[in-house]
Formats: sequence, structure tokens, C-alpha cells
Amino acid sequence: MDRRSFIKKTGAVGAGAAAATALAAPAIAQSMPKITWRCTSGFPKALDTIYGAAEVFAAAVNEATDGNFNIQVFAAGEIVGTLEALDAVSNGTVEMMHNCSYYFWGKDPTFGIGTGIPFGLNARMTNGWLYEGGGTDLLNEFYANYNTIAFPAGNTGAQMGGWFRKEINTLDDLKGLKFRIGGMGGKIIEKVGVVPQGIPGGDIYPALEKGAIDGAEWVGPYDDSKLGFNKVAPYYYYPGWWEGGVTVHNFINLEKWNELPKSYQAIVKSASALANSVMMARYDTLNPKALKEIAASGTQLRPYSQQILEACFDAATETYAELSAENATFKKVHDSYMGYRREGYLWQQLSEYNFDTFQMLQQRAGKL
Repeated sequence: MDRRSFIKKTGAVGAGAAAATALAAPAIAQSMPKITWRCTSGFPKALDTIYGAAEVFAAAVNEATDGNFNIQVFAAGEIVGTLEALDAVSNGTVEMMHNCSYYFWGKDPTFGIGTGIPFGLNARMTNGWLYEGGGTDLLNEFYANYNTIAFPAGNTGAQMGGWFRKEINTLDDLKGLKFRIGGMGGKIIEKVGVVPQGIPGGDIYPALEKGAIDGAEWVGPYDDSKLGFNKVAPYYYYPGWWEGGVTVHNFINLEKWNELPKSYQAIVKSASALANSVMMARYDTLNPKALKEIAASGTQLRPYSQQILEACFDAATETYAELSAENATFKKVHDSYMGYRREGYLWQQLSEYNFDTFQMLQQRAGKL
């Protein structure tokens, strides 16, 4: 091949490469556009577990898009309050929120199921129902009525049963008590004589300290001690029967979601799943130490009596029947959720329960 022919051929290749580069740059720019969203958390920054999960999510989205998709996380109250956040996402004031759906159950009781309802699913089964049991699709069919779509982005696991100023031994001890409780648990505990109080997390301590309420539940040892509840109430009860596997969701404005490139939608889903996993891991890691510290500070741990648990279980069953009779959407989602519970405990009583029970007995014997 002579020199002139070689130059012609290599020049053509070079021109083709240059053209490909020119075409590739705009294509990449279109598939990874610069986007900035605001995410309002339902929680204060002091809670590095729940609030922190939103930061985990936002960081993962930013990293996966080389910084092109930036989600700014704001604590509850910085833009809107916890209880106003759904409306803000629905009307486009903010693009998304990281929050518990059960705060909005007053709009429709179906919102309660998204977070988890009393005597419902534990954390493992909740994830099973949401990811593989059709739960997320059912919920998003409902959430579309509020111009939102949601993905699981955190789970606390089974929570504690709350702080009280006095011992709670019988059903009579509950009558007339003003108790801060989130979600549908308030409607159910009301049936046994409690006066439920809906108070955001950041307002619980002063209400408990001033005696405006007689007791309060929040999450568990780590978060509760960070908020100082052990300083104003001596009795700490378990289990939190109303929150056996609490899911926090990323709620996104539906129009903003549909505007995202498919690749960004996939990243949001994956980053939400990461936050879901990390939050549970953090609680499992932080709660044991915090529980020991709370007990050492003088807090008295108490189990709810069987009488109280059974009365509340019956009240929950009665409540779900009432809601299902008057709300077809609630019934549809509830039937799926409770159907998963029935099958899930059939398996877990053979597997998780027996394994965990044996291990706990070894722990009590000082062998672990």
C-alpha cells in the first residue's frame, strides 16, 4: 500500500471516529441529564438511622449518575413538616419525600398498610410481601390517586412498646392514658381505653417532659435514647405490637417520576433498596448496645401482659373487619397483606422461630 492510499484510508477512519465521538456526547448527555431534586424527610437530622437512610439513598443516586442526579435531603420542618409532606409531594412543591405512609392514614386507612399495621408482618415478611408478594404494585396503584409512586427505602424491624410514667400491668391501667402513637395503632389502642395522641417525633420529648402525655412510643433503644425519653419516663415496654416491621418509603411526585430517563428510574429503585437494607442493618447493630446503656441508666424494662396483647389483637382484628366493610381499596390491599402473614408464619414457626429460640437460650446461659 502506498503512502497516499494509507493516508486516505486512515483519514477516513479518523473522520468516522470523530463523528462517532460527536454523536456519542449528546447521546450521553441526553441519557444522563443534570437534575436536582429536593427530598423532605419525615424525621429530624439527629436520627442518623431513619434520616440517615435518606442520605444513603441520595449518595447512591449521585454516585451512580456521576453526580448528574443530585437529591438534596432536608430534615422535617425545613421545607414542610412530617404530616404535610404528602401534600407537598403530590402538588409538586417538592419532588419527593422519605417518610412513613401511616402518618397519612387519616386520609385513607390504606396508607397505614404501606408502613405496617398492628399485628401485621415482621421485617422479613414485609420485604417479602413488598418485593415478591405484589405489595409494592398494589400500594402504587393506590398511591397513584395521590399523584405519587413509592418504593421501600428503610425498615426499623420490630419496635419497642413505648415509655410510660407508671407501670402498665392490666387493661385497667391503660384506661384514660394519653399516649403518643403513630399510624393505625392509635385507632386500635383507643378500643381498649387509651387516648391516642398524634405527635411528630421532634415534639415527643417536651410533651412527655411537661406531662402533656402519659406515655409515648417512637422506635427502639437507639433512637429513643437519642431523643432522651429515658430521662422523662422510667418504664419501657415491649413488644411494639403495632409496629412489627416498619417500612419507610421514598414517595415521588408521579409527573417527576415519569420525566426521568429509564436509567435514572432504575437507579432510584436500586438506591431505595440499598437504603432499605442499610437502615435495618444499622438498627440491628446499634440497638443492642443502646439497650444495655438504657438498662444501666435505671430504665425498667417490662413486657406487655398476655391479657393486654390478646385484647389489642382482638381489637385490631375487629378494626380491620370494620375498615374492610367500608373501604374496598383497604380490603384489597389488606387481604393480600394478611394472606402473606398467614403463609409467612406457617414457615417461620419452623425455621426462624426455632433457630432463634435455641440461640437465645444459649445467650441467656452465657454460651454466646
